[in-house]
Amino acid sequence: MTESKKRRLAVAGMPSLLAVAIAATAGPALAQDEVIEEIITIGTRVDGRSATDSAAPVDIVSGDEFVNQGDGDLNNLLRNVVPSYNVNTQPISDAATIVRPANLRGLPPDSTLVLVNGKRRHRAAVISFLGGGLSDGAQGPDISAIPAIALKQVEVLRDGAAAQYGSDAIAGVMNFQLKDAAEGGEVEVKYATTAAGDGDQMQIAGNLGLPLTDSGFINISYELREQDATSRSVQRDDAAGLIADGNTAVEDPAQIWGQPEVNDDTKLFINSAVEVGDSAELYAFGNYASRTVDGGFYFRNPETRPGVFADGDGNPLVADLDDSNGLDDCAGFSHADAMASEECFSFQEIFPGGFTPRFGGDLEDYSAVFGLRGEFANGIGYDVSASAGHNQVDFVIRNTVNATLGPDTPTAFNPGTYIQDETNFNVDLSRETAVSGKPLFVAAGFEWREETFEAQVGDRASWEVGPLVGQGFSIGSNGFPGFGPQVAGTFDRDNIAVYTDMELDATDKLRLGAALRWEDFSDFGSTSNFKLSGHYTVNDLLAFRSTISTGFRAPTPGQSNITNVSTVFTSGQLINRGTIPPTNPIAELKGGEQLQPEESESVTLGAIITTADWDITIDYFRIAVSDRITQSADQELSDAERAQLIADGITGADSLSSFRFYTNDFDTETQGVDIVATYSLAESTDLGFAMNWTDTEVTEYNPATMDETRIKLLQENLPNVRGNATLTHYGDNWRGLVRLNYFGSFWEAHLDDGTLPIDAGAEWTLDAEASYSFNDNLSLIAGAENLLDNYPDDNPWAGVAGSEYPTTSPMGFNGALYYMRARYQF
Repeated sequence: MTESKKRRLAVAGMPSLLAVAIAATAGPALAQDEVIEEIITIGTRVDGRSATDSAAPVDIVSGDEFVNQGDGDLNNLLRNVVPSYNVNTQPISDAATIVRPANLRGLPPDSTLVLVNGKRRHRAAVISFLGGGLSDGAQGPDISAIPAIALKQVEVLRDGAAAQYGSDAIAGVMNFQLKDAAEGGEVEVKYATTAAGDGDQMQIAGNLGLPLTDSGFINISYELREQDATSRSVQRDDAAGLIADGNTAVEDPAQIWGQPEVNDDTKLFINSAVEVGDSAELYAFGNYASRTVDGGFYFRNPETRPGVFADGDGNPLVADLDDSNGLDDCAGFSHADAMASEECFSFQEIFPGGFTPRFGGDLEDYSAVFGLRGEFANGIGYDVSASAGHNQVDFVIRNTVNATLGPDTPTAFNPGTYIQDETNFNVDLSRETAVSGKPLFVAAGFEWREETFEAQVGDRASWEVGPLVGQGFSIGSNGFPGFGPQVAGTFDRDNIAVYTDMELDATDKLRLGAALRWEDFSDFGSTSNFKLSGHYTVNDLLAFRSTISTGFRAPTPGQSNITNVSTVFTSGQLINRGTIPPTNPIAELKGGEQLQPEESESVTLGAIITTADWDITIDYFRIAVSDRITQSADQELSDAERAQLIADGITGADSLSSFRFYTNDFDTETQGVDIVATYSLAESTDLGFAMNWTDTEVTEYNPATMDETRIKLLQENLPNVRGNATLTHYGDNWRGLVRLNYFGSFWEAHLDDGTLPIDAGAEWTLDAEASYSFNDNLSLIAGAENLLDNYPDDNPWAGVAGSEYPTTSPMGFNGALYYMRARYQF
């Protein structure tokens, strides 16, 4: 294979789309420079299958395509090169600020299965209560815990693959293949900043390969990263009015919209394997990651915030600190009257200009996988493995109050902890045989998995009912009430699965495949799914491929049992909205019931065109999902229902205006086209092109639990069209890259409020990078993402909460990011 052809294959995988299920782990370790980029390990259980031979569309992104970018978050790096992968900045989104939800092919993050070295990766503990409509209530994996320098390649299967890999593979599968070199390494230092002069990123990363005896390797990757916050904010209209009226304590801007601050972002991955005997290999890999995230919340107006500064009618809320006589001696007092009295109290004494809580958390993530693979004397291949994964988020909120505690309230709280633990045990068997002289590849396997979600109690002050509760003050840390003893708990589920998978080379031109999987879950029963596939080669220039399959996604224990209170905008007002379990009696009155799995039907049809200079793939897909799991529409609370929730121990229920619950209550149909093409302009110059068109339609829903705003967000919040074109040139000592990105138009319900619509237009951005190698070891790289400093359309509702741009913009809203990297290889 020529160097030009290898580069074209890498570029073809660079901007891709997602979906293909995962397969058996590769055989014994190969040295890094022996890897041929087009070989895949997902979507098929046949070793050595190439991406163009696969019956399902698979995109391959080389590890260098992630390293050769300015950003340090793997979610952003994927978004830059995979058009059907979308992730937003999430400036004010409760826990979603800590683990950002990402969407593949217009579906929520927990509809994409994530693998590392072909093994299922655990999901994050964070549930996205504020997911911008599409990701509301989703609980997906934390991809950002993977350091880019650890990756050999990433395979994206753009096809439903639940019949091969189980739950979560409705939208597709992403397999992150770790480096496996037994020698050599690299060290990289990177600095990036925005054109606005904020959002600085500092990153140090390294990779080292070492031999493990004479027949194995251990490969270690490490990354340490810091990220400053950005601000793309204007002053809120209400805050500006307060300043105009003489309140000098109001901040300008009162509320920050921008990327959060990330500190001590540490990532470690270790990959290893060693041969034991002539036909077996022991392998082990795992990770540790931790980071601290600090983001923003909504401004609390010192005149109008209910439960803190004002009562339900908008009058000043003033506390009588000595109610021993049974009378409210501070009734009718203004805030100024309260501050002049020793007996009366106003929170303007602590926050005369109002307050804007800061919210974030400390995340810890680790996993370990151990296995033995090889081949018996009779030719049956085997892979036996066990794995465990842990993700934990300790929430922190500061610059806020528990109003019922009055002047004794702390202003910083630890509201509680979410923990996700998963354990897997797998046995995979495979063998090549023949039918009428035609090669038949047969695989079968067994899986046992246990999943546990835990909510731990927050510090007492974050959920305590203080002495001022009877005077109309709100309970719990304002903005994110703590988890009290009655809502904390541990919720688990286990399941078993058996599968079989076959591929037959029916003729020299026709390959057929079939897969069948049965799973049984302890909480809702069993499900069976199938997949049929075919690949037909017409000639050297043209081939066709197609799949048809059914799939499912099981509700997580967290979704089935979680309780939460969030502060949101509704009809232009800041209110508290709760999420309660669907089996809570109050939820059951509104239609809540035990969650069931989502079910899907998928079809793909594609063509592969190969000429002397062009490599082109065109794939159509259609995914119909029924009984989708989501948060319901807001349900209004009666006084009696609110009182029952308070009795159930739901902190902050006294101030709830509405609540939601998880439900299987709507169907969608998503279809689209992916086009990936590469063209060799010259021996050292390659052109890559990738485009994705995706359209989602809500085909059936319950008006009692699904509102029109949510439907429009599901259908239009992501752009229908995304694409990019990349030109790469290689010189003797230097390399240059230019990438043009297109983001189609989208619709946003600003602040998730349907009365604040934004119709945002399409945008173009330009990326560029240049690298110069001083010798075989040292390189210096400079580049820019969004070189021309383009921004999305202005937000017409900026004065409502201070966001200068649409917050769900698919291109982001930080403007240009300029970066420099120094790289030393040995």
